[in-house]
Amino acid sequence: MLFEIRPDTHRTVEPLHARNHTLLIVWLITDGKPGHENQSRGLAEALGRLHPAQVFTLPAQSRGRALLAWLTRSMRGVDVLPTPNLIIGAGHATHLTLLAARRACGGRAVVLMKPSLPRRWFDLCILPQHDGVAADAHTLVTEGALNRIRPSSARNPEHGLILIGGVSSHFEWDSDAIQVQIKSILARTPGIHWTLTTSRRTPTDFLSMLPAHPRLTVVPHTATPPDWLPDQFAHSGTVWVTPDSASMVYEALSAGADVGVFDLPVNPKSRVGWAISRLADAQHITRFASWCAHEQLNPNTQPLTEADRCAAWILEWLKKKY
Repeated sequence: MLFEIRPDTHRTVEPLHARNHTLLIVWLITDGKPGHENQSRGLAEALGRLHPAQVFTLPAQSRGRALLAWLTRSMRGVDVLPTPNLIIGAGHATHLTLLAARRACGGRAVVLMKPSLPRRWFDLCILPQHDGVAADAHTLVTEGALNRIRPSSARNPEHGLILIGGVSSHFEWDSDAIQVQIKSILARTPGIHWTLTTSRRTPTDFLSMLPAHPRLTVVPHTATPPDWLPDQFAHSGTVWVTPDSASMVYEALSAGADVGVFDLPVNPKSRVGWAISRLADAQHITRFASWCAHEQLNPNTQPLTEADRCAAWILEWLKKKY
């Protein structure tokens, strides 16, 4: 008999024998990094939209503890959980725990992003295209990293969003250049009220350099609650992003907004820089210089739904396996 387990209490509740489906049990291994957890949760939520699922989140174990769990085929603290069908993780720190959990408890290991360990050790790999790995029977290549954002029908053309990143190895950060571009956007879009937020990588003096403007609301990243950004995506008709914030570019494209990307000098060896260039060439996004020349953004007529595509691929693979 199959039972549903609530992850907050681990109590056995309604039996599922009378239902016409089998509950999909999903374990998410997290390293505590919001960006990695965002990818895993985005995939888990997409799986739940296609098939009844119960999701449990477990912290990644230390390298030594994970290796010991793999050797002994035993993991502490999971005996109260139902046996997983899928074990999902993003980030190098999750890889050993993923493999140890599969060896100890069964299920299929799904790794997001290019792993530090051999890919053949995992059942399925879901990798962004800029990782440079070809698709095969066990590897799905995606347009950017997965996320939790879904296309929105509530976008307001009079509300715009500006997302500021910061110093990275992919682009040469220039606060003055970004400030000039922001001022130009404000001057050329009199019908739009803009909300601007920063990231942990934004230089500390960046906001002090911004002049006050009646159509600009500034919300530092330290003042944004967990659901603030998804809500902004859902209601923004236009989003401008600094190119170093590639994950934000893909989230904006997933929400269905028209997306502009600020101009910064790129590291010619950067895979992120290559991905941004590819999006621009395909007219999914608009570079600032191009927008200045034409004063319009390329329309986002086909929002990304990569998490749903990956979920459907996984479920079809499981169907064939069983």
